[in-house]
Amino acid sequence: MSEQLPLVVGLGIVDPGLVAGVFTGRCRFAADPTDQDLREAQGAIARADATIDSAFLDRAPRLRVIARTGVGVERVDLDAATSRGIAVVTTPGTGAIAVAEGAIAMALHLVKRFGPLTDLVRSGRWADRGSVAVGDLAGSTLGVVGFGRIGRHAGTLGAALGMKVLAYDPVAQPPAGLRCATLAELLLRSDVITLHLPLTPETHHLINTETLGQTKPGAIVINCGRGSLIDNDAAFQALVAGRIAGIGLDVFDPEPPQHHPLFDHPDVVLTPHLMGLSRQATAATFTAAATGVVDVLDGREPAAVANPCWRVAVAGAASPVAPTGAM
Repeated sequence: MSEQLPLVVGLGIVDPGLVAGVFTGRCRFAADPTDQDLREAQGAIARADATIDSAFLDRAPRLRVIARTGVGVERVDLDAATSRGIAVVTTPGTGAIAVAEGAIAMALHLVKRFGPLTDLVRSGRWADRGSVAVGDLAGSTLGVVGFGRIGRHAGTLGAALGMKVLAYDPVAQPPAGLRCATLAELLLRSDVITLHLPLTPETHHLINTETLGQTKPGAIVINCGRGSLIDNDAAFQALVAGRIAGIGLDVFDPEPPQHHPLFDHPDVVLTPHLMGLSRQATAATFTAAATGVVDVLDGREPAAVANPCWRVAVAGAASPVAPTGAM
């Protein structure tokens, strides 16, 4: 009976239509959960802006799985979840192509000066068109910082546009033909720098006054990774000084951001953390999140989990909740 099915809640905006194909007949879903729903919930789908800490988990004592729509878990207390036997599922790869396309699109927008040129035509200044210098991606160098799924796709797209591709990753080794030994080497050689790293203590403000001083003069910096990878104050100063020629930001800290003088500069393009949420990517992400929830509730191993030790607490539980299939 439907009332016996486990309850899954949405944390943040989750369109029920995007998870219905997975949940129908398996789970009930509450897109706008009440406190009672949280007390009853065995699963949750969490958007990027949802904070899941010990206080929240105390309000949801029956939770067994949290599926994050994406891969960033900065707002999830993994230790608290693990200690309660809660799997934190992620959805790697579902938005990778969309984010990579967004990063290259920002680079095109800035190199081709679409913002100033649009303003020129809009304001009737056709005769001034020679005052705006339009650049090229073909023949330039793309520096990819973070060579995971998204970074690799960005490199593929850049190469298809005729760019030379370089890569630096502090964790994984990019292919030898692309690899820069240091971030400073990549910054010095790259005309377009695109950031695709997770946020860690080591990557916080990776792009700062010092590293911006190492960039090739006139470079463009794109951040579709995490907002705090860039020190916006330092980036604004470098842009005004002419050290860099443009900045593209899809991510901010916090979100939504407070207004910053950087936002008003004509060589800045801004999007509200949506590059990974194209139509296709959104459908794939929510399907993967819902599938991860059902996998855990049915006793199967999820495809991707941020806290692989979560089963230790489950094994020590006195009376675990029965899997969905046993109901």
